[in-house]
Amino acid sequence: MMIESFLRYLQYEKNYSAHTVESYKNDLCQFRAFVSGDSAFHPETIDAVWVRRWIVSLMNENYSPLSVNRKLSSLKSFFKYLCKNKYIETSPLRNIQGPKVKKPLPHFVKDLDMEKLFSVWNDEDVFEGERDKAILDVFYTTGIRCAELAGLKDGDVDFQTKMIKVTGKRNKQRLIPFSDTLRDVLQSYINIRSEAIESPAEHAFFVRKNGKALSNSIIYGIVNKRLSEIPNLSKKSPHVLRHTFATSMLNNGAELNAVKELLGHASLSSTEVYTHTTFEELKKAYHQAHPRA
Repeated sequence: MMIESFLRYLQYEKNYSAHTVESYKNDLCQFRAFVSGDSAFHPETIDAVWVRRWIVSLMNENYSPLSVNRKLSSLKSFFKYLCKNKYIETSPLRNIQGPKVKKPLPHFVKDLDMEKLFSVWNDEDVFEGERDKAILDVFYTTGIRCAELAGLKDGDVDFQTKMIKVTGKRNKQRLIPFSDTLRDVLQSYINIRSEAIESPAEHAFFVRKNGKALSNSIIYGIVNKRLSEIPNLSKKSPHVLRHTFATSMLNNGAELNAVKELLGHASLSSTEVYTHTTFEELKKAYHQAHPRA
């Protein structure tokens, strides 16, 4: 009865989708079956021991840590609802921690592969070729996000000071310097854009042939198509180029805090994942090169 009441709350008060409500239902029914079997379910009798036993049983059934944590999240929401409505006094999950999820290392492109890609760049359509090259170079050289690139305006790119003003998450702005090489690439694109398009819509920096700004999905498609030319690359997205920027910076001696500021991360912990990537590269180089490795 209490589970049904909670599911109605999710559906009608929280406006959760039918798919999400069904996921909660499956998780809670699975827990109820584990605790009570065919007997009546009494949430007030559940303690932390029961929850820990359930976690162990899920792990023994080869559920991934990610799946177990998702199920625990459903259970926490349920018991929080029961506390809120005075069905129980305290939640048995208040001190429960789920299994640790091992974060996968970010995918990135090797610098040599990026240089090869730029060196053999060839396009029948001059405008799209110069634009796409500029897009990939901006991602690779600055590490900005896809949405940040899509939102760039003409006034955000200062060729004099070689700085790009980026508007990131929660409308936070940051300045990113760029090289003479990227300046030349961007200037070449602007010159060709000026010939093809009189006035881009809303002063957008990167545009389609009709002058309208590029959407996130179009930018993703451009990057995916271009990175497909690199063999054995499992992921081909703008975020891979963001990872590539950060990894290249750290591999070449940049300080972690400087990379954090350039990426627009709120905390250093988000940037630290790239130190693991660079360490893995060092280990690989050691094992390939040292005679006693």
